[in-house]
Amino acid sequence: MKKRMPRISQTLAALLIGASGLAAAGSAWACTRLVFHGANGQVITARSMDWKSDIVSNLWVLPRGMERSGQTGANTVRWTSKYGSVITSGYDISTTDGVNEAGLNANLLWLVESQYPSFDAGSKPGLTIAAWAQYVLDNFATVQEAIAALQKQPFTIVSDNVPGENRLTTLHLSISDASGDSAIVEYIGGRQVIHHSRQYQVMTNSPVFEQQLALNTYWKQIGGTTMLPGTNRAADRFARASFYVNAIPKDPDPNKALASVFSVIRNVSVPYGLNTPEEPNISSTRWRTVFDHQRKLYFFESALTPNTFWIDLKALDFDRSSGKVLKLDLGQNQNHTFSGDATKQFQPSAPFQFLGI
Repeated sequence: MKKRMPRISQTLAALLIGASGLAAAGSAWACTRLVFHGANGQVITARSMDWKSDIVSNLWVLPRGMERSGQTGANTVRWTSKYGSVITSGYDISTTDGVNEAGLNANLLWLVESQYPSFDAGSKPGLTIAAWAQYVLDNFATVQEAIAALQKQPFTIVSDNVPGENRLTTLHLSISDASGDSAIVEYIGGRQVIHHSRQYQVMTNSPVFEQQLALNTYWKQIGGTTMLPGTNRAADRFARASFYVNAIPKDPDPNKALASVFSVIRNVSVPYGLNTPEEPNISSTRWRTVFDHQRKLYFFESALTPNTFWIDLKALDFDRSSGKVLKLDLGQNQNHTFSGDATKQFQPSAPFQFLGI
């Protein structure tokens, strides 16, 4: 007997239709992030970066003890970094992805529905959206610690146009740690919304996270071995990543587990060169990162190079008194080829300037 498909409620049907419409109306920064819970407490976070053109990404080592300002002018949040980090930049004016020495991971993904609070002299201190992820990496060791601080809303997110474009940067933030804990932070209608649970392993783009969960409930009823949505739309990538990240084996061999996670993030990537004008939310995957929280290995894979390489955080000196800001130049479209352990290939560099500072 054939398995019958679950009935779709009117609400869910509207979400399915709406998700398709949002894919067409959204931005070209369309990414996927997932967290794998493996054997023996192993945790691996992976993300893809999908963008219609070169996003000018490089790898940076940022030591602890750096003095930071969140915005130009007097009304700005200020802090000194407690933790050193390895990050991937966007346009060399923002932290789009990264990890810190305590094992915390932060990722920024596009969310067209984002609406941030107004910012003026009477607002809470400003924090440029370009440094949002860096603020988390600099200050916190765990998701719980980060969420406890963010719930107090110590700053006002200040957004700006995408470099070279006449449209506002609209992002949401995901964080994960070595325990497997996870959180998604969004700004909807000018209000901060936090989703915090170890179960929130996947994040993509539109619609908002709460609606993504509702859409995924439908696909769970069908079962991933029966059918999975196959397009590059955000809601479909969410469903595939959610199924596969929990279907792959929890192999005690960390290298085999790593291989499985790479397989999942590649499965939800967009083929290089595929940019769909009528659906701007679908753009080529430019690069992928994978972080082994236990071994503190940060892997990077460019779509234009044949090799995957990694950075060993345990081999880096994050002390401000002896450590320096370091840069690994990935080249135009991240076409410089590195292989294996690239930790020692970083070069001293002046730090990049965050947009809006």
